[in-house]
Amino acid sequence: MTIDIEYDYPEIVTDHYRDIIEKVILTALDYEDCPYESMVYVLLTDNESIHTINKEHRGIDRPTDVLSFPMHDYPVPADFSEIEETDPDAFHPDTGELMLGDIIISIDKVLEQSESYGHSPIRELAFLTAHSMLHLMGYDHMQDEERKVMEAKQEEILNLCGYRR
Repeated sequence: MTIDIEYDYPEIVTDHYRDIIEKVILTALDYEDCPYESMVYVLLTDNESIHTINKEHRGIDRPTDVLSFPMHDYPVPADFSEIEETDPDAFHPDTGELMLGDIIISIDKVLEQSESYGHSPIRELAFLTAHSMLHLMGYDHMQDEERKVMEAKQEEILNLCGYRR
C-alpha cells in the first residue's frame, strides 16, 4: 500500500495528519473489500491553491474543501471484479498496485468547517478523506439516492476509525 502525502500548507503537524489520513484510507479500502494493494496520492493545501485547481479542472471559481480525481470509472461503485480485464493500465508498472487516484484537501476549509460544524479538525480531516476515498472507488452524490448511500458509508467508515460526532 502506497499513500503518498504532500504538504503544501505551512502549519501542518505532519505525523498526526498522516496518521489520520492513512487510518481512514486503509479503513475505507477494507470496508469496500478492495482486493488489491493500492496507491493513493494526497495533497494538503490552502484555499488559494485549491481554488486554482478547482477553477482549472472543474471550471468553478472558488475554493472547495476537497477534490477527488479518480483514475477509473466503475460501472458499479467499488466493484473491482473486472478492473484487470477492462483497464490493465490501472496498475502501477513497478509495484503492481491499483492506482486509485488523487485527493486534494484544503486545510483552511478543514479548520473553517470544523469550527462551523462544532467538531474537531481531526474529525473534519477524517470526514473529507473518507468522502474522497469513496469518490476514488466510484461513488457519487449527484442524485439523492446516491447521496444517501455515500453519506451512510462515510459515517460507517468514520465510526470504524473511531471518529464519531
